[in-house]
Formats: sequence, structure tokens, C-alpha cells
Amino acid sequence: MDSESWMGKAIELARENVRAGRGGPFAALVVKDGALLASGTNLVTSTNDPTAHAEIVAIREACRALGSFQLAGCEVYTTCEPCPMCMGAIYWARPARLYYAGTRADAARVGFDDAYIYEQIETPVEARAIPMTQLMREGALAAFAEWERKSDKIQY
Repeated sequence: MDSESWMGKAIELARENVRAGRGGPFAALVVKDGALLASGTNLVTSTNDPTAHAEIVAIREACRALGSFQLAGCEVYTTCEPCPMCMGAIYWARPARLYYAGTRADAARVGFDDAYIYEQIETPVEARAIPMTQLMREGALAAFAEWERKSDKIQY
């Protein structure tokens, strides 16, 4: 299948998700070597999980299938430009390529507006809407030091 066919499949999956009432109008596919490795739809409201975005669901399934925390050589097809959380997950997973259909402006027009999150990321910690208080930095640094000394660590 070509890229447009994969995206068409993702779009149909998103539409099915809406019709079934499982969540928002989003779907994602992970493809490797021309074969579907994993798929995901938005399941936020049906699972009461704010992290159950289509891309996250698909990445988790694909990584389980590969037995790896990275998507080397994979392509991700998502029906919308990824939100900040999903973009972070995509970069951590390191696929070879990402294709998206709708834009974040398109999503905002139907009630999925990420502008607030982008603004909060750029806001200094002490001025963010959710109060954030640093505690016990020395303890965290001790854990980092243990990680640095670990000879058999798996880098990611």
C-alpha cells in the first residue's frame, strides 16, 4: 500500500471510532516494511485515561509487538498533527517518518485546542497555571548519579 492508502485506512478508523462512541475523531497506524504493525484510536473518554490518544495507543502496541521501546524503520500515520504529548512520545519512539492529515488548527475548530498547552510549555515554571513546586532535588540527583554509574544501562 502507498502512503495515501495507509492514511485513508487511518481516517476510516477515526470515523469508526466516532461512530462507535469510543472517543475522539483520531486514529494512528504504525507501519513497518509495508505491513501494519499496530493501530490505535482515541480512547480518552471510554477508558478515563487522558493519555489514551491514538498515537500513544498505537505506539504502545507497536513497541510491544517489536519487543522494543523504539520504532526504528517504522512509519506513523496519524489523522491529525500530533498534540504536544503525542509529539513527545513520537520523538522518544524515533520512527523513521510521520505522516499526518489534519492540522492542529483543524482540531481546534472542533474543540481539541492545544494552544493552552503550547503556551504553558513556554511559560516559566513559577508562572504556570498548575502550581509546580520543586521538592527533594538532592534525592533525584542521587538517582541520576546511580544511573550514571550503572555499567549495564540501556540508553534511550
